[in-house]
Amino acid sequence: MTLRAPQLDFDPCDELAALCKAGGDALRLNVLRALSNDSFGVLELAQIFAIGQSGMSHHLKVLAQAGLVATRREGNAIFYRRALPGGRLHAALLDDIDELPLPGEVQARIATVHQQRATVSRDFFARMAASFQAQQDLIAGLPQYRDSLLALLDALHFTPDASALEIGPGDGAFLPELARRFTRVTALDNSPAMLELASQRCAAEGLANVELKLADALQDEQTPADCVVLNMVLHHLATPAEAFRQLARLVAPGGSLLLSELCSHDQSWAREACGDLWLGFEQDDLARWATAAGLVPGESLYIGLKNGFQIQLRHFAKPIMRPATRYGTQGTHP
Repeated sequence: MTLRAPQLDFDPCDELAALCKAGGDALRLNVLRALSNDSFGVLELAQIFAIGQSGMSHHLKVLAQAGLVATRREGNAIFYRRALPGGRLHAALLDDIDELPLPGEVQARIATVHQQRATVSRDFFARMAASFQAQQDLIAGLPQYRDSLLALLDALHFTPDASALEIGPGDGAFLPELARRFTRVTALDNSPAMLELASQRCAAEGLANVELKLADALQDEQTPADCVVLNMVLHHLATPAEAFRQLARLVAPGGSLLLSELCSHDQSWAREACGDLWLGFEQDDLARWATAAGLVPGESLYIGLKNGFQIQLRHFAKPIMRPATRYGTQGTHP
């Protein structure tokens, strides 16, 4: 028989000591700080903290054994993220860590990693613009989810003078639908080649109420819109969790964010064939990031495809007043 100590003998300091032991040096604390809004592979973390891969792997193992970090597989790669707080002491430790400033050189190397990710995505679209639709159809073309997305959009009953903003419109296939439903439509893309495709469609269909802009929606200032739309864009963004914070500022109070995205999958060929940085997302992760950004999860639709992929269509509302969140952005982060 295994004897257990009486519950009254449990000292919560033991749990805190275990957590503090795992985060018992400055590097591990800074790793946890860096993972507050993002996830990184071991090679990325080694680059960020300027140490060897084996050394970083050791530190990550210590953090994982204490339940402070978790992993997510992306094809053949493994990304580390902060684990959800397992209790009050765990949450308090993460809160204290988030008060610590990251050294300037670490912040600069994180920015470099993000830039490397973004460059991979931009280079793909510059290179593959001519065959964009064919590449999209390998996974999930707009015709496969257009009707369901429109049903979700129409159920929101926007007023006649409402405005819409589509981020990453691709070849502009969804812009005619938005132009028929909104007084003003803006489309933003950071790829000149893709924006040219959208421009050609707008000209061909006479979409006079659509304005196309070459811009980075997550960096450049934009006027908030009543409805913000992202169709198969999030898995191309370098920092999806942080993207939700930036997307939230683009939604006018009382407005909506509509998102079509792939559910998490393991078909790693999509990285090379379609320029995907992330292999879809867990439904709970999207809801968690949206909530941390001040958005309220609404209706969701899920569409299974014959090629093994599943699409999630998600609605997130922006209330007039932002609801309080207990743990900020802590959660799983791609």
